[in-house]
Amino acid sequence: MTDNLPLDHGLFGRLRRDCGADWDAYVSHDFVRQLGAGTLPRLAFAHFLRQDYLFLIHFARAYALAGAKAGSLAELRAAAQSVSNIVDIEMPLHVAYCAEWGISEAEMEAEPEAMETVAYTRFVLDRGHAGDRLDLDVALAPCVVGYAEAVARLLADPATRREGNPYGAWMDAYAGDEYRGWVSGCISKLDALGAAKGAEARYPELLASFRAATRLETAFWDMGLRAGDAGRT
Repeated sequence: MTDNLPLDHGLFGRLRRDCGADWDAYVSHDFVRQLGAGTLPRLAFAHFLRQDYLFLIHFARAYALAGAKAGSLAELRAAAQSVSNIVDIEMPLHVAYCAEWGISEAEMEAEPEAMETVAYTRFVLDRGHAGDRLDLDVALAPCVVGYAEAVARLLADPATRREGNPYGAWMDAYAGDEYRGWVSGCISKLDALGAAKGAEARYPELLASFRAATRLETAFWDMGLRAGDAGRT
């Protein structure tokens, strides 16, 4: 299922390979595997959904920052389109999906940000403010691509429960052609941006940023599992 994702392509592929065990720990996390098996506690998933709503707000802010960092009108238009896609399409879909789980938008708006949510979103924004568009896109890449790869691995695993899995719709969203197309485009754009912004000379710094973002994504999954464990006590 990962064969039609260009995971080994260009700059992203190099970052992913050099991230090694940290990347594997992220995309094969227990949260993801339990989700694929349909055994993830509902409290764990519900907490994740509420925090993901807050994350999406900052994700949109990051792409707004990408617009400020744009070096051309085409880049500015692309950033504006990404903000619109998140705010006008992805967030309403997320709200509708959460409603099926009994979680209202008002509840999500009132949800305090978890430490892990603050850590990752502010890291991404900091990289964007302190650096250039390449720094920002490298920090965003683990989120954009990692979800697609994590779900692709699940769908290739015979242990994944397809029928009657309460998390099936969530997996389908990240396995869909639309999301995979966005991922492929982001990987290609990162490669072009790296060529234009001197990625080779900056590679150690870029890898450190990519690795930190990957670890922060892993901590986001950890947060969800802890919420499920708390519900068992």
